[in-house]
Amino acid sequence: MRQSALSFPADSAKPSHRGDDIHALFSSQGVRDVECIFPDISGYPRGKLMPAASFLAGGELRICQAIPMQAVTGEYSYNPVFPDADPDVRLRPDYATVSLAPWASVPRAVAIHDCLELDGELCQFAPRSVLKNVLASYAALGLQPVVAPEIEFYLTAANADPAQPLLAPAMRGGRAEVGQSAFSLNMRNELAPFWDEFRDACCTLGIATDTWMHEVGATQYEINLLHGDAVAVADQAFLFKYAAREIALKHGLNAVFMAKPIAASAGSSMHLHISVVDAQGTNVFSLSDGSESPRLQHFIAGLQNNLSELMLMLAPNVNSYRRYVSGSQAPTNLQWGYDNRTTGLRVPASGAAARRVENRVAGADANPYLAMAASLAAGLKGLQEPSTPSAPLNGNGYDQAHSLPRTMEAALEKMQHSSVARVLFGDKFVTGYCAVKALELASYQSEISAWERRFLLPQV
Repeated sequence: MRQSALSFPADSAKPSHRGDDIHALFSSQGVRDVECIFPDISGYPRGKLMPAASFLAGGELRICQAIPMQAVTGEYSYNPVFPDADPDVRLRPDYATVSLAPWASVPRAVAIHDCLELDGELCQFAPRSVLKNVLASYAALGLQPVVAPEIEFYLTAANADPAQPLLAPAMRGGRAEVGQSAFSLNMRNELAPFWDEFRDACCTLGIATDTWMHEVGATQYEINLLHGDAVAVADQAFLFKYAAREIALKHGLNAVFMAKPIAASAGSSMHLHISVVDAQGTNVFSLSDGSESPRLQHFIAGLQNNLSELMLMLAPNVNSYRRYVSGSQAPTNLQWGYDNRTTGLRVPASGAAARRVENRVAGADANPYLAMAASLAAGLKGLQEPSTPSAPLNGNGYDQAHSLPRTMEAALEKMQHSSVARVLFGDKFVTGYCAVKALELASYQSEISAWERRFLLPQV
C-alpha cells in the first residue's frame, strides 16, 4: 500500500508540488499539520486540521455530509433532500493541490479535498463535484473547457462594527484614497507590504496569475489568473480568496469579495473567459482557416438560453444584485457582442487559438466552482442542442432591456422551477442548493436595516 514513504489511494490524483515529493517537502519545511479543506456552497474553506504524519500515511478523514451545504449564516436546511441521519462523507485529497499554507504562523500545509460518499461516488452536494460532473460531460464528447477568471476585490480598513460602512485604508501619507486611480501603480505601491506578501503567497500556492491592476473603485483591484483546466483554475481561485483574506488581516486590512461592498462605488466581478478544445488541443470555436466556427455561436446561444435560470450560481447572495446597474460596467442582460463591454457576453478580439467567450455576469462573491459549472453547462447545452443566438450587439448594451433577475428572490424562484437546472445538475443538488439559499434569504429579510431606521423611524 505504501509507495516509499507515502501512500496514495488508487482513486486519487498523484502528488505534484512543482516536481517535489510531498514527503520531502514536509520534512524539509518541518510541516506539523495539514489543512484538509474543501469549498462549501459559498466557496468558503471548510474541513479539518490533520497531523502531517497521518496525512502522509493516507489516514482517512470523514465529515458530515451537510457541511458542504452550510449556509453563510452557519445554519443548515432541514429540507427532506438532506438525510435526517446526517451521514458522513469521506474527504479524499487531491495531491496536486498540496502546498505550504503561506498564512500559517507555524509550518503547515494545505490540500484541497473532494467529498465522496462512502460508496466512493462524488457527493452531489459538494461544489467541486458539481464542476467535475460537468467536465465529465465534456470529456464524453472528446472536449475540454479552458477557463481564465478575472477576480476583483477591495482592500478596506478593518471594520469591527458591521453596522458601519467599509472605508478605504489610510495610505503612507495618512490619507485614504478617494478614487480616480484606475490602473495606477502608485496605489499598488501604497500597500506594498500586503501586495509583496500576497504575491509570494500566490507563488507558494501555485496560483498562476497574469496581470495585477488597480480597478476603478478606491482601493479596488483586479487580478487575472492564467487560463487552464477548469477544476485546477477553480482550485486556484478558491485558494486565491482564502489567501487574500488571511494575509490582508495580517496587515490590518480586509480583502472584500462582496459584489457591491460600498454604496456608490464600483461592484466587483469575476469575469470568466471560456474556450473549448478538442482531443488534439485545437480550439473548437475556430475553423482550420482561422475563421469563427459555428460552435462559437452555438455556445453563446446556450449561454443566452440558459444562464438566466442559473443566475443564483453566478450571483448567490442578496448583495450580488446591487452590482447590476446600468452604465456601471456590470451587465444587465445577456446580449453579446464582439469586444463590447456593455454586454453580458463578450467575444474579445483575438487570434484563432485564443477565440473565447467572456461571461461578464458572475460576481466576485460567486463560488468559482459553481460559477464555472453554470457557465460551462449552459454552453455545453448549446453545443449539444445547436441554436442561433441573437445578433451581435454593436451599440450600448444598457440601451437594451434589463433581462437579468433583479433580486436574489427572483433568481431563487427561477432556479427552483427550472427544468433546465435539474437536467444539468440533478434534482438533489438543485433542491438542496435552493433550500439553503432560501434559508439565507429568510435570514436577511428578518433584519431591520439602517435605511428603515433612518427614514421610517422619524416619519411614519
